[in-house]
Amino acid sequence: MMENVATALILTTLAGLATGVGGLIAYFVPKPDMRYLSVSLGFATGVMIFIAFVDLFSEAREVLGNWHANIFFLAGLLTIFFLDKVVPHSHMNGRADPHCDRLYRGGIMLALGIAIHNLPEGAAVALVSMADLSLGIPIAIAIAIHNIPEGMAVSVPLYCATSDRKKASFYSFLAGMAQPLGAILAILILMPFLTDFVLNASIAFVAGIMVMICFDELIPIANSYGDEHLTNIGIISGICVMMIALALFH
Repeated sequence: MMENVATALILTTLAGLATGVGGLIAYFVPKPDMRYLSVSLGFATGVMIFIAFVDLFSEAREVLGNWHANIFFLAGLLTIFFLDKVVPHSHMNGRADPHCDRLYRGGIMLALGIAIHNLPEGAAVALVSMADLSLGIPIAIAIAIHNIPEGMAVSVPLYCATSDRKKASFYSFLAGMAQPLGAILAILILMPFLTDFVLNASIAFVAGIMVMICFDELIPIANSYGDEHLTNIGIISGICVMMIALALFH
């Protein structure tokens, strides 16, 4: 497990950098076809939901038992739910205010909200990668895919409000860097106490986080970029790919 720590941090950092990439794409790709993002986010959703239920939660339940696994899974769900309620931020919908007025505060709050959401995501990538690198890699890729439109959502309103490309991109980058910070905090806090029970409790907790992110963020955002049919195509594709990948890994 210790040999995977460095790899876990690298994967989490790369996933976080995808938010900054999204900030750049918003300005250097003229009128991107958002329907591709709908399918891509659906794909990321399929990957994350399949891994969360079929592999992570099932593995945690074998070690912890049904009751403990359910409790920690529910704790992961509630953590994201209450973060979403406590932290004031706007949900992404793929649309920018055409008048570009009063957007600066909204952009800052969106960046803050995404940064706080990125903390448990970074912890999720790190913990799963330390437990099983073959699962950590696809989770990092799935999170990176959904980080790209997050970066776009931060940078567009800030650019409209300030006309400063660098500043808008920089805030997108900062929001993404909360992800490796979450990984570092998870490693520093949990590593001294990492027993089989703690590890599997963390895995069940992470599974709850991933599922809530999918239902609360990814699916609604994917539908707003395209429609539910495109999203469902992505979800089914992501599930099929992970079925094959996990069968090959095992």
